Amino acid sequence: MAVLYGADAVYLAGTSFGMRSFAGNFNDEELPQAVRFAHDHGVKVHVTVNTMPRNREADCLPAHLERLDAAGVDALILADLGAFTLAGKYAPHCQRHISTQQSVANYACAGAWYDLGAQRVVLARELSLEEIREIRARVPKELEIETFAHGAMCVSYSGRCLLSNYMTGRDSNRGACAQPCRYQYALMEEKRPGEYFPVFEDEKGTYIMNSRDMCMIDHLDDLMDAGVDCLKIEGRAKSAYYAAIVTGAYRHVLDDVAAGRAVDPVWRDEVEHVSHRHYATGFYYGQPGQYYDNSRYIRDWQICAVVTDCDSDGNATLSLRNKFAAGDVVEIVGPDVKPFSITVPMMTDVDGEPLSEPKTPQMIFHMKLPHAVPPMSFVRHAVDLSAKE
Repeated sequence: MAVLYGADAVYLAGTSFGMRSFAGNFNDEELPQAVRFAHDHGVKVHVTVNTMPRNREADCLPAHLERLDAAGVDALILADLGAFTLAGKYAPHCQRHISTQQSVANYACAGAWYDLGAQRVVLARELSLEEIREIRARVPKELEIETFAHGAMCVSYSGRCLLSNYMTGRDSNRGACAQPCRYQYALMEEKRPGEYFPVFEDEKGTYIMNSRDMCMIDHLDDLMDAGVDCLKIEGRAKSAYYAAIVTGAYRHVLDDVAAGRAVDPVWRDEVEHVSHRHYATGFYYGQPGQYYDNSRYIRDWQICAVVTDCDSDGNATLSLRNKFAAGDVVEIVGPDVKPFSITVPMMTDVDGEPLSEPKTPQMIFHMKLPHAVPPMSFVRHAVDLSAKE
């Protein structure tokens, strides 16, 4: 979805050495296929090798790096100095990018990585635009700068957190973070064992690890002016729909800003159509401070179906995802397709029988659209899911 909706590069991982070890990562057979798919569409592939490996894990790194090199991976995202050095030896055809996990926060650090052979640094999320602008001015112009533009903000310092280790035994620095900063907590007073007092948000505070999501789509001109070469959108461990919609939104807004055109507000509105916490601009304009409002996820839209095929007359084949019926008003959005609304007509099943409401999960059915749309377009409708949280 990231490829089809306009990404210039995608970042992903194999089954080891990535910081999202519980995501649906690529095995040794799937990863070369992913690389070929991306390259066939003119998109680069960056693979994360950004855990902090122990001795036994380091023994396995050379073979893993050789497989990535042979698969045609364009760049490796690295955090550990030893892994970085091994990558130079065992994956000589891959660029080496420095992960945000390394917390690059100044020009001296960025320049040192360049001297060691890095082509790009992904800066710490905690930097302001002024700090990024100074780094850009004081490092070689050949060193590329990448920054996060959209997605979750970590409550620790760019991922260097021990809370998961302490509470669950899962190492947050080796790909197994249990995200305890997003648990729902209660307080217990020491002389009242077993009595739990809720932690909640109101006008007086009590906001333990309350977090917002970063969204810089309204400020891409400032990021460009600061000298940022690449915008990173959080997409791993997210849904295919999330990756598609956010990528498409940023693609269109970035193209408009770069060309000096007025931004079409429909694309800015797209980031409101995915599951997210309240948006903020992170540290780019200074310390964000404590957030005193509800930090629950906003889920106002739900996917009904995915278009698998559509002819030039708008006769579409779809795969069901959630309940909807003839007469409902839905939106359709797709790769380079501006969202538009329709009233759902009567549908048919694969045998051509009339169908007012597809019901079976993943059911394949047919629906007439006003015009052709590309495969992997989405049908969605507004729904309030927040009450179910």
